[in-house]
Amino acid sequence: MQTRLFMTPGPVAQIVCSIVSSCLFVAMAFAGDPTTMLGFTARNAVNQLALEKKFDARLDPAEQRAWLERMSAEPNHVGSTHNKANAEFMLEKFREWGWDAQIETFYVLYPTPKTQALELVAPARFAARLHEPAVAGDRTSDKAADALPPYHAYGADGDVTADLVYVNQGMPDDYKELDRRGISVKGQIVIARYGGGWRGLKPKLAHEHGAIGCIIYSDPGDDGYSAGDVYPKGAYRPPEGVQRGSVADITIYSGDPLTPDVGATKDARRLSIQEAKTVLKVPVMPISYADAQPLLATLGGPVAPTDWRGALPITYHLGPGPARVHLAITSDWGLKPIYNVIATIQGNDHPDEWVIRGNHHDGWVFGAWDPLAANVVLMAEAKAIGALVKEGWKPNRTLVYASWDGEEPGLLGSTEWVETHAAELRRKTILYVNSDTNGRGFLRAGGSHSLQALVNQVAAGVRDPQTSATVLERLRAKVLVEGNEKGAAEENRKIGKRVAAGAAPPLQALGSGSDYTPFLQHLGIASLDLRYGGEDKDSGIYHSVYDSFDHYLRFGDPDFAYGVALAQTIGHVMLRVATADALPMRFTDFADAVAQYAEELHKLADDLRERTDQQHRLLDEHAFKLAADPTETYLPPERESSVPFLNFAPLDNALLKLKKSATACDEACTKVAASDFKSSDARLVRLNDLLQGMEQTLTYSKGLPGREWYRHMIYAPGMHTGYGVKTLPGVREAIEQRRWPEAEQYMTIIAGVLNAYSERLDEAAAVLKQ
Repeated sequence: MQTRLFMTPGPVAQIVCSIVSSCLFVAMAFAGDPTTMLGFTARNAVNQLALEKKFDARLDPAEQRAWLERMSAEPNHVGSTHNKANAEFMLEKFREWGWDAQIETFYVLYPTPKTQALELVAPARFAARLHEPAVAGDRTSDKAADALPPYHAYGADGDVTADLVYVNQGMPDDYKELDRRGISVKGQIVIARYGGGWRGLKPKLAHEHGAIGCIIYSDPGDDGYSAGDVYPKGAYRPPEGVQRGSVADITIYSGDPLTPDVGATKDARRLSIQEAKTVLKVPVMPISYADAQPLLATLGGPVAPTDWRGALPITYHLGPGPARVHLAITSDWGLKPIYNVIATIQGNDHPDEWVIRGNHHDGWVFGAWDPLAANVVLMAEAKAIGALVKEGWKPNRTLVYASWDGEEPGLLGSTEWVETHAAELRRKTILYVNSDTNGRGFLRAGGSHSLQALVNQVAAGVRDPQTSATVLERLRAKVLVEGNEKGAAEENRKIGKRVAAGAAPPLQALGSGSDYTPFLQHLGIASLDLRYGGEDKDSGIYHSVYDSFDHYLRFGDPDFAYGVALAQTIGHVMLRVATADALPMRFTDFADAVAQYAEELHKLADDLRERTDQQHRLLDEHAFKLAADPTETYLPPERESSVPFLNFAPLDNALLKLKKSATACDEACTKVAASDFKSSDARLVRLNDLLQGMEQTLTYSKGLPGREWYRHMIYAPGMHTGYGVKTLPGVREAIEQRRWPEAEQYMTIIAGVLNAYSERLDEAAAVLKQ
């Protein structure tokens, strides 16, 4: 894409080219020079660095270890005794540290299994264990008596018996492949392996194709013995390990299925379960590869394609049959209370400007990795900030620290809180900063691109515990190496080239799967998601009983040095935003990101048109039929609709305006560092008022097609990716799904929100010119 961009410089290419110099400027400004600290006068930047040094001195890794051991000692699922005890423990601690804290309770639909059974009934008999046994050396693995068994929340109850069909990862292209082989799943039970897309899409797509049940297993080729030694010898998934999880259709909306758009208070008006769009229609069950092997080994039919085969010592067949299975699930579909811990320190100068920090505290079982390793980081930040306040420091803006409940089933705690307080949050919130887990390795940062320079400046001031380089330097080195490796993905090569040319490592766009979703994609509040990882080993125990304190000590962050690093990173972000003279945002970074997304859409449409034309030629020449083995069933693909030339002009023109407005606003904001503004200066007050609501201009009140809850027009989880992000989603998904009028409709809608964003930037720049 980059070569094409510079050889044929259209309007989008011109934007990217012209932003290179600003990226270089930002990269050079990361050395910690107070005169370049974003959003601060030079004098106040010196004071800010001193404040952050005091904050760092109050971070104790031993405290994080002790809190994690205590909080992961018993099962922490929604409704468990220990999960509530953890909320009460945090409430006590927040108050001890000087915060105004309370527990806010909601009442949500949370199904739990009463009975589960999975049996192979023909041609042989086998009963799945559906149980994770204790392992030597893991002290909590034998404390699972109070834990829920492995299950998928929000799958339907049912009692079904049918032939089995193996559908690989159960994604749309997998069903197209089965169609070409003449295999239907209608009236059958499917078995899919994890991977390729979010787990909830697998039973949803199975139902859409006529299946009456779905089984999902973890293949050892992905996170078991093929990846490394299994637990407890190594970090990876043992034969009986099961990945639990929610299958609620969060691509429609997150939160309580019965109360979309309103908080799930006691007296909230609720849908019936039958009316709830996010509750699935077929029973679905997670199983281990030990339980999956006898089922898969009994399948007949064609041998699976090469890239469908996992690492089990069997020949992978597709079916249907002769394996026939009986799947039965009954559940308790009652309401359960969830407990959000909300702690506040009121701002001194601007109490109605909020900076919010969140992490969840519920887990599927013990949850040491996910989420408590990061929740104890949040607690460490809160204790250090409380100590600063007791010593006389006051934030200019209000700090809100939240430990959410019910994240694992579907972002329940955060979403219900956001929906309950939506009007106030829109008026007051500047930033939401999220974390979800943490481990050893590299900084992983995603979020709103107007915050990219802030994150990179902070990262330039935090030292990597293993190398003593800054975490920004280490991340930059990783990006350069990955972009230069043989066989590197195109996206990695492009990012590597930009970083090699002087740009900072970019923020990743956010999809879904954690508590930033209701803030960013529903309300349009600027958000970040931060963690460390990549040199730890957590994938093999993800959402299992083996996500434990003992596993984390061996394979996560043994000395909690990266817990301290994450507390420094997020703590500095929170302190800077709470204290800054002007809100620390840089808008040319956002313009750069959107320009890249738009260029991708141009290429997507062009490439799709070329592939479609080629398919039509091959179909007309009967090439698929002639190339197929006559002794096997392999049908030609279904003829795709032709790809028209779409009208990108509204979007391209809006991008040209955005680039101009972003540059002007950034240049005007540099006056803050060169001036001696007081926080009460009317110009700063007006500027910050405009910047506070900037991200909200990127929302569209009617939302995305078929899912009105998602209102952000730049970032959204994909309908067929789940957690995975789709940028400029209204257009991108319309092109991918060949809905051409919808693509042009959302081209205009996105242009409209970008123009509104540009107009607000122009107004902000004008304020500082007064």
